[in-house]
Amino acid sequence: MRFLKEPEYSHGKITKTAVVLINLGTPDAPTASAVRPYLKQFLWDRRVVEVPRPIWWLILHGIILPFRSGQSAKKYASIWTKDGSPLKIHTEKQATLLKGYLGERGHEVQVAYAMRYGSPSIPDVLQKLKKDGCERILILPAYPQYSGTTTASNFDAVAQHYQQVRNMPELRFVKNYHDHDGYIQALKVSVMDHWQSHGRPEKLVMSFHGLPKAFLLRGDAYHCECYKTARLLAEKLGLGKDDYIVTFQSRLGRAEWLQPYTAPTVQKLAKDGIKRIDVICPGFIADCLETLEEIAMEVKTDFLRAGGKEFNYIPCLNESPVWMRGLAEIAEQHLIGWPTMITASMREQQKQQALISRSESKRLGADH
Repeated sequence: MRFLKEPEYSHGKITKTAVVLINLGTPDAPTASAVRPYLKQFLWDRRVVEVPRPIWWLILHGIILPFRSGQSAKKYASIWTKDGSPLKIHTEKQATLLKGYLGERGHEVQVAYAMRYGSPSIPDVLQKLKKDGCERILILPAYPQYSGTTTASNFDAVAQHYQQVRNMPELRFVKNYHDHDGYIQALKVSVMDHWQSHGRPEKLVMSFHGLPKAFLLRGDAYHCECYKTARLLAEKLGLGKDDYIVTFQSRLGRAEWLQPYTAPTVQKLAKDGIKRIDVICPGFIADCLETLEEIAMEVKTDFLRAGGKEFNYIPCLNESPVWMRGLAEIAEQHLIGWPTMITASMREQQKQQALISRSESKRLGADH
């Protein structure tokens, strides 16, 4: 095995703590040539697709990539902004704000963001943090609900990177926060703010990203955590069982996925006489293709064509102050025990320890 080049080690150096916010990823441009490598990396992940590799290689390269790359590029183009991908923009802003919110709580940490697929890649970000002297790293997925296809895939990428590193940092991982009060409260405020401006709908649709049903049957916790999030949010909003519905979107392929599916469900609601629905996507903390194009455009069209009169998409949490405080709380709880609360006296102690360590290192070197 070949190891990555290590930065020069020095005794007594003040070490740092970092938080890495990891989101799914996005192509670098809304073009077929940019989407193709992104899709290839995403769909080749064994956590995402569990089909035997030889068979899947033929399907991926012979059918999916040649046809889906162009189709996806058009969808990305419909939501692309002058500053780039909405997902990347929001994730970068969240990382910047998270550092500030943690700083206000007395924590001196570096905060970076990475993408599981695309750039900035997890290995590149982790390597940069090592060069910056970060010896304690908290991995914070942008997925409130755990799934092997997302959260565990992040862990795989982190572990694969450190297989090439001799001197590893101390690592911590956030598994989920689907029921964290800061997260649920932020969702509640998002919905209530929307309703104060637009009134209440006949039905609130909570649409989560889909997952093959087989994954649930094999032990993935995602389905249960989605329903717990929905239940807790409904309780915060004072909704009855008939006031909201949980659905699953973004199905890929012909296999059965978690149901009910979002698009057919909203069509049925319209045909049953429901005139207005609001849709929120609690599983996404930043707006992206699946929310801005699939829900706010495609599913909206499905509902209106089926006879519905008013469709409102409630944006993701993005940089909501309530959410950023909640995200800081989540990170803070996982930072407990690490020396992130830096004071002037602690800095002086670290400097003195560094001098003693360097002196001891020189003495040992002379003895040998």
